[in-house]
Amino acid sequence: MGAGRKPRVGIIGTGAIGGFYGVMLARAGFDVHFLLRSEYPAVLEHGLQVNSSQHGKLTLKPAQAYANAEQMSPCDWLLVGAKTTSNLDLAPAIIQAAATDAKVLVLQNGLDVEDDLRAVLPDSLHLLGGLCFICVHRAGPGQIEHQALGAVNLGYHSGPASADATLSQAIVEEGAALFREAGLDSQAMSNLQQARWQKLVWNVPYNGLSVLLRASTTPLMADPASRELIQDLMQEVLQGAAACGHAIPAAYAQQLFKSTEHMPDYWPSMYHDFLHQRPLELAAIYAAPLAAARAAGCELPKIQALYQALSFIDRHHA
Repeated sequence: MGAGRKPRVGIIGTGAIGGFYGVMLARAGFDVHFLLRSEYPAVLEHGLQVNSSQHGKLTLKPAQAYANAEQMSPCDWLLVGAKTTSNLDLAPAIIQAAATDAKVLVLQNGLDVEDDLRAVLPDSLHLLGGLCFICVHRAGPGQIEHQALGAVNLGYHSGPASADATLSQAIVEEGAALFREAGLDSQAMSNLQQARWQKLVWNVPYNGLSVLLRASTTPLMADPASRELIQDLMQEVLQGAAACGHAIPAAYAQQLFKSTEHMPDYWPSMYHDFLHQRPLELAAIYAAPLAAARAAGCELPKIQALYQALSFIDRHHA
């Protein structure tokens, strides 16, 4: 990357997450390139639109949109915003769009989501995990509704800097600085695995229960039975994390629970996947943490029951 030039950013999977962060980075002056599939014609014609409760109505037109990664300029940073269920399919596009020494940032929920991708990427690419604290969803092709929040926490997973803690942390700090320059909160995390367990404290209860109970956050928080179940599920995530060597304070779960009471009413991403008959992200959000906890000698019965019910729904909802 030449001196004085801002990093070129590629968005691999321009859905709600990739679209929102890509538009925010483009507004901040970054050279952002968007890879799309079915929505390519609409975005090419109309650009990308974000309707944000915080930032107002944002339009990026024209958007630098591509239907094929071979047409993209080599990118210094690649943000993977697609669902974990499609990670292996994305590897060729990531490799094609990556500049030398590129940083690949996986903006996805769940545990160990980077592992499968790492196995099919060149050793020369840095792989990072990103945890998005945001209420956002697609309203239509190239149209994104942003209700609240927007912070991104980053950690280094693997790559050329794995053996150099100073270098890997510098890369993570560089990534966090991109988002901060775009006006978003972003923290560099020294322990990615710990951070992913922390994110599960919210994702395990609210994603699954939105599908199982067909309920958004406001009714889930208003009913005594679902409130108790949410707290029980959060407590099991803390138990699983502790068994795996990642102690999370009980106060952290309480804080997430309280903050959800004050959030705008929100349908989590798994409900949108269910609604549109897409595969649910059960492997990353449920199977992986259950397996990790079990390997550490810890059973999580309520999370297991939720996972079993969601597995039935996932197999039959289409």
